[in-house]
Amino acid sequence: MEVQILYEDKNLLVINKPAGLVVHTDGRTSEPTVIDWIKEKYPKNEKVGEPLKIVTGETIKRYGVVHRIDRETSGVLLIAKNQDAYDFLKKQFLKRDIEKTYHAIVYGDLRYDEGLINLPIGRHKNDFRRWSADKKIRGEAREALTYYKVLGRKKDYTLVEANPQTGRTHQLRVHFSAQGHPIVGDKLYAPGKKTIEGLDRLALHAYSIEFESPDKKIHKIIAPYPADFKEAIGIFR
Repeated sequence: MEVQILYEDKNLLVINKPAGLVVHTDGRTSEPTVIDWIKEKYPKNEKVGEPLKIVTGETIKRYGVVHRIDRETSGVLLIAKNQDAYDFLKKQFLKRDIEKTYHAIVYGDLRYDEGLINLPIGRHKNDFRRWSADKKIRGEAREALTYYKVLGRKKDYTLVEANPQTGRTHQLRVHFSAQGHPIVGDKLYAPGKKTIEGLDRLALHAYSIEFESPDKKIHKIIAPYPADFKEAIGIFR
């Protein structure tokens, strides 16, 4: 399991998660996870973070994982190495003080060069795997805000930079789909649509994260593009 370490100190760890690697188990399948990697490399992290209840009802240990990104999304992931650091970083997430930047390729030609998508998100009433920002919501919809700007345009595709201000599940995927411009390669929100040659997954990369560390320093960590994403955005040059 190849996981690139982007930054490390006594309190925290920042990695570049490869696409296809899930952060933690869902309890239904047996596959490698980021938490397995942490267990092997940082066994002292076992008690860092509060327990996490997964869909099967089982409770698992976080091993310091402060936030998550989807299986098919590559890029930056923040991990605490002690409980004080975990609490410090978690508080910043709750206050929306941590800035996350994603790069994505979406279908079609976005109308505006930049904008704010302000659409509440809730569970899809007909498909337990999906979330929705329209009337097909089961239960409560929660506030979801995404700023974006266009980085490049090519026939049939737009390269965007997105800054989610909230941390809803599938937020960027749902928001761009609701605009009529789903993310390229999204088999859940854009099934059957053609993808870019050489990119056989979701065209979404967690590009950077900016935060304050427990020693009061401001860090901005950038995750280099993986080969498939780098090749895909070549169409915009």
